[in-house]
Amino acid sequence: MASSAAAYLDADENLEAIISRIEQKSCKIETLLKQSKPVEALKTALEGTPLKTRDERCKSANWIVVHRAMMAIRDVDGMFNSLDPEYYDILMKYLYRGLSTGDRPTCDQCLKIHEKLTEKAGLGCILRSLADTVNTV
Repeated sequence: MASSAAAYLDADENLEAIISRIEQKSCKIETLLKQSKPVEALKTALEGTPLKTRDERCKSANWIVVHRAMMAIRDVDGMFNSLDPEYYDILMKYLYRGLSTGDRPTCDQCLKIHEKLTEKAGLGCILRSLADTVNTV
């Protein structure tokens, strides 16, 4: 318990650094999207996600970056040919965040990706993302 509380404190102490990294990531993603590389943009968006922070500003800023990359994906099947399994669980968390927005285009895209991700990663991916209450997006 004490170690998880310490992890939260460490993350919360560096909020400005986290926001700065998210802003840099956002610029890189925009460049990748302009180069028509949406899967690389999504990988970049998912990398270095500030999982253990409780700060809503950081979570929201990173969600915006992931959302931008996720919405650029047109070929969901092709995406999974290039996306490494290490990204599956964190992607599932972001899909549920997207579904919680209630925004029709976002929900449609999240459901398309969710279907293919569940086929590829299995039900364990869903269970891990729902059961993990420490790493929140």
